[in-house]
Amino acid sequence: MVRNICLMAAPLAIALIAGSAVAEPVIRRQDSFGGSCVKCELSGRNMSGARIVGANFSGAVMVGTNLRNAKVHASVFSGADLTKADLSDSAMAGADFSGANLTGVRMRSSSANGVSFGAANLTRADLSDSEATGANFRKAILVGAILRSANLQGADLSRVAASRGVFETADLTGASMSHGDFSHASFRSSDLSGADMSDSEFDGADFRNADLSHTDLRGADLSNARNLTQDQLDDACGDPRTRLPRGLSIRACSSVRFVLRRGPPKPAIRMVPAPAIPPASRAEPRYVVSLAQ
Repeated sequence: MVRNICLMAAPLAIALIAGSAVAEPVIRRQDSFGGSCVKCELSGRNMSGARIVGANFSGAVMVGTNLRNAKVHASVFSGADLTKADLSDSAMAGADFSGANLTGVRMRSSSANGVSFGAANLTRADLSDSEATGANFRKAILVGAILRSANLQGADLSRVAASRGVFETADLTGASMSHGDFSHASFRSSDLSGADMSDSEFDGADFRNADLSHTDLRGADLSNARNLTQDQLDDACGDPRTRLPRGLSIRACSSVRFVLRRGPPKPAIRMVPAPAIPPASRAEPRYVVSLAQ
């Protein structure tokens, strides 16, 4: 079993990980390892608690590999097969899982802020309670994936296939969710404020108690959405292409103006209502984007 191998000689360290026999001096065990292990076989290995820095596991086969509590920094797993691997409680700063097979992977309570999962297969993956702010899931497959109570603020979920996905109590503030398939997904008690859900499919999706404040629903198909109320839609906006359940309506999205207030670096962006328009005016309500201090 492998854990905490120091890269004093990258090829030898990776050989030890893969369980290969190498007739070279024994390398002193340390806190971390790196190097290249492209397309190597690591299925079922116990790498729990390992510290992996700058490693390249592109195309590696890691089916069922135990990576619990691992620290995976600036490492590449693009195109790797991590089916049913366990990355629970792991930290993956700067990791790249684009195009990887993560079917059935366990990633509960993991830290994946800014990690790339672009075009990865996350079918039935469990990311409950994970931190994935700003993560890239563009064109990923999230069919039946569980992201319950996950922090997905500002994440890119555009063009995903996420039918039957579970996003209950998740924080999707400001997330990009356009042109995606969220059929029969559950957004119960989730925070979708400021999210871009334009041109996405929500057939049979459940929005009970979801927050849709300032949510962009232009071109979205919610005609068969469940537990969607007029009060929720009053806080969102759409356009003539927005499809809603019978009896519900939505105001049109209008232009926004930007207000910059001087303050600390990188101020947070939030949406605030524009001044109320007198009842006599038929002009549509406007929203203002404010850079809050």
